[in-house]
Amino acid sequence: MKQTRMIFSTALFVVASAAAIAAGCAALRRNSLRDGVFTGTGAGRNGPIEVSVVVEGGKIVDASIISEQETESIGVPVERPILDQFIRNGGVTGAIDVVSGATITCNAMFEALDNALGSARGKSRRRAAYSDGETDIVIIGAGGAGLTAATEAASRGAGVIVLEKMGFVGGNTNSATGGLNASETAEQRRLGIKDSNEQFFEDTMRGGHYKNDEALVRTLVENSARTVEWLQGDLVGADLSDVGIMGGSTNRRTHRPSGGQAVGGHLVPKLHGAAKKAGAEIRLNSTVTDIIEENGKAAGVRVHDFAGDYTIRAKAVIIATGGFGANPQMIGKYRPDLENFPTTNTPGATGDAFGWVQKFGAALSLMDEIQTHPSVVPGKGLLITEAVRGNGAIMVSHQGKRFVNELDTRDVTSRAILALPEKRAYILFNDDVRKSLKAIEDYAKAGLLTEGKTVEDISARLGMDASVLGATLDDYNAAQAGLKADTFGRADMARPLSEGAYYAVEIEPAIHHTMGGIKINSAAQVLRGDGSAVPGLYAAGEVTGGVHGDNRLGGNAVADIAVFGKIAADSALEYIGG
Repeated sequence: MKQTRMIFSTALFVVASAAAIAAGCAALRRNSLRDGVFTGTGAGRNGPIEVSVVVEGGKIVDASIISEQETESIGVPVERPILDQFIRNGGVTGAIDVVSGATITCNAMFEALDNALGSARGKSRRRAAYSDGETDIVIIGAGGAGLTAATEAASRGAGVIVLEKMGFVGGNTNSATGGLNASETAEQRRLGIKDSNEQFFEDTMRGGHYKNDEALVRTLVENSARTVEWLQGDLVGADLSDVGIMGGSTNRRTHRPSGGQAVGGHLVPKLHGAAKKAGAEIRLNSTVTDIIEENGKAAGVRVHDFAGDYTIRAKAVIIATGGFGANPQMIGKYRPDLENFPTTNTPGATGDAFGWVQKFGAALSLMDEIQTHPSVVPGKGLLITEAVRGNGAIMVSHQGKRFVNELDTRDVTSRAILALPEKRAYILFNDDVRKSLKAIEDYAKAGLLTEGKTVEDISARLGMDASVLGATLDDYNAAQAGLKADTFGRADMARPLSEGAYYAVEIEPAIHHTMGGIKINSAAQVLRGDGSAVPGLYAAGEVTGGVHGDNRLGGNAVADIAVFGKIAADSALEYIGG
C-alpha cells in the first residue's frame, strides 16, 4: 500500500509539474512573441530551407515553407507534418520527433523555425563573428572521418576545432546504410561467423582489381576489429551488433546496428555527441578556403563564414572533406563518360581540398576511378542499400528475369544494368527480407516500394508477364534450397522468395564514390610526389586515394573513415607531442 501511494503521489507530481511547465511556457510565449510574419532559414540536405511563421495576439497561428530544395520522396513529405506539430505545440520544436531517413531535413526545419521564433522575440540567433585564433589540431570536414578524428583527438586532451562548410554534420556518412566491414571481430565470433583478416584483405584487393595500395589495405584490415571495439566502447557507444554481407565479400563482415538499421543515421549522432563531449569545437557553415603553408609544413587554415574571413593557426591539419561526387566539372574532367550521371552525394562533396594541397606538392592517386552504385532510385538520388540484396533480394529486368549475380561487385552489377534496354532494373524481395532489415522501413515510409500480395499481383503492378517472373523465382528458390547450382553463381542466398507479399523498387546506377584522391601512407600522412610526408598534414576518408583500388566494396567506406579517421588523429597527436 505504501508503494502504491508513492507511485500515485509521484504521478500527481509529474502531472502537476507538466501542467505548470506547460502553463508557464504558454504564458512566456504570449508575453514574448511579437505579432507579425517572421522568417527563418535552416541548412537542408540539398540547400537552405526557408520558413515563415505568423504570430497573432502573441500566439503562433500559421507556419509555411517559403523555399526548399529537399528530395521529393524523403525530405518533402516530413515538412508539412513538422509545421503542423510546431503550430500545435506552440512553437516547441524539441517536442517534435525526427523522422528516420529524413534526419537532415527535420533538423533543418527545426533550425529554420527556431530562427523565425528568435526574430519574433526580437532576438537574433546569429552567433557572434569568429576572430583569428589558434588550436592544436584543426579538422576540415565534419563527416564520418572528421568526427572520428575529432573524437579521438579531443578525448586525448588536444584542442580541436572542426570546420564544416555545410549547415549540418555527417556529410555523405548520413546516407550510409550498409554497415562497416571488419574481420576477426568479437561480434563475428559471437554469431559463429568464420572470417579472417587475410580473406578480408583478399576480397578488398580483388574487388579493387588489385589497383589498391596494399599497405593501406593491410592497415584497414588489421585495424578493423579494434575500430569496431572502439566505436562500441564507452566513448562513442555505437551498436554494431548485427553482421551481414554485401557484394564482393566472401564472408559476413558488415557490422551494423541491431535489426539491420542504416548505419549512418546511427553512427553520425553518436560520433557528433562523442566529439562534443570530449571537448571538440564544431563550427558549421564555415568554409575553409585554403591551408596555410609555412616552410613546407601545414600551419593552419583560412576560413570564410557569414561574417567574413578569419584564420586559425594550428599545429596539425587533418583533411576529411570527402570526395568530389557532387562536382560535375571534376567528374567530367576525369571521367567524361560519367559527367551527366545522377549522384547520391550531398552538395558538399565538391573536391575543394585537391586545390589546397597543390602548394605542398601532394600526390594524387587514381583520380579517374569513380564508382557508380547500381541501386539508386531514378530521379531521386536515393540509394537502396546493398544489404537488401545481402539479406535475400534479387534484381530482375523489366521483363522479370534475373541478369546478374546480385552480390557481385558494384562495377559488375552497374554494367549489367546499363546493358539492359531500359538501363534500369528492379530489386525484388518479400516479407521475410523486409522483416530482416530495418532500413527497408525507411523506403516504405518514403513511398518507394511497389507491393503485390502474390507473384501475379506484383507482376501486374510492374507490367511483367507473371509466368516469366514466376519461373525466375522458381529457379532462384530451387538454387536457394540447394536443389541446383545458381544460374549466376550466387553463393549466399539468405532467404527463399517462395511466399509473398512481394515488394519491388526500380533502380539505376548513379555516381556514388570517388576512389581517387590525396595519396597517404598507413599513418594517414599526406605524401608528396617523391613519397615524403608533408609535416603536419593528414587526410582520411573519401578525400584520399588508394584504399579501394578502382572499385570499392560495400561496407568498406565506413571502415575507411573510421579506421583512418582515428589513425589521422593519433598521428597528428604524435606529431605535436601530445
